[in-house]
Amino acid sequence: MTQYSCILLGCPVDSGKRRTGCLMGPDAYRTAGLGEALQALGHKVEDRGNLSPAPFEPAQPGGKLHALGETIAWTQSLAEAAERAMQDGLPIFLGGDHSLSLGTVAGVAAHAAAQDRPQFVLWLDAHSDYHTPQTSDSGNLHGTPLGYVTGRDGFEGFPTVAHPVPQENICIIGLRSVDAAERAALEETEIHRHDMREIDETGIAKPLAAFLERVEAANGMLHVSLDVDFLDPSIAPAVGTTVPGGATFREGHLVMEMISDSGLLTSLDLVELNPFLDERGRTAQVMVDLAASALGRRVFDRPTRAHS
Repeated sequence: MTQYSCILLGCPVDSGKRRTGCLMGPDAYRTAGLGEALQALGHKVEDRGNLSPAPFEPAQPGGKLHALGETIAWTQSLAEAAERAMQDGLPIFLGGDHSLSLGTVAGVAAHAAAQDRPQFVLWLDAHSDYHTPQTSDSGNLHGTPLGYVTGRDGFEGFPTVAHPVPQENICIIGLRSVDAAERAALEETEIHRHDMREIDETGIAKPLAAFLERVEAANGMLHVSLDVDFLDPSIAPAVGTTVPGGATFREGHLVMEMISDSGLLTSLDLVELNPFLDERGRTAQVMVDLAASALGRRVFDRPTRAHS
């Protein structure tokens, strides 16, 4: 098994939506034993503590967009931290709501460009998060990161995305809550997208295997963004955006085990954990277990055996 230098970066981002609580996520992952789980797998683990946003002016009440200035400040800080961390190992961004990925994906993509390698993104989520600040009805910016990192217009005030991720290098798995405007925008893109009906019909392994093959063929760098609401709320209730009908416990682990088998993972987001909504740390532990599966935990090794 590949041994990684894992860099834990706490991202207590709580500006991407109005329901608070995700700022407690990073410490919940630590309490659930993420660092110890990765060390037990033989990885080196460095916890760099919690990041802070760049300086910003508090928002005036009444605007359509929730906490715009704070989210821009986090995007700037996280993009810089992500690009730095990529030089030292495999960063794991402990969220925090999904607006943190505006920064993390932009940062890792900048590093990939410096290495002259393409950036790929696997988005495990009930939502496509392809809005812009202008198209978002809710004004919650956790619904905009894929729009931002692919270079959509409408992100005035945000840092310029120097290296947008090509649409065809993105794969979304787990979709089951996409509004009409977002669906129409997605249908005009080359983003690979797989909703839960397709997964019900054909299984989760087939689209993931096809995507991983594309990453490998291109010698790409793979960023995985795992949202708690990718999973069914019956097994992962600690998220403010619960949508019934999500991935099962085994589907989640299969995805992570296939990622581990591929050896392609270069960075990881763990997002939208709201410990205030959890049941005795249950969701935090599920997410830690999934991260461990992505980095090599197995019930059994599966060598090919010759039978006499």
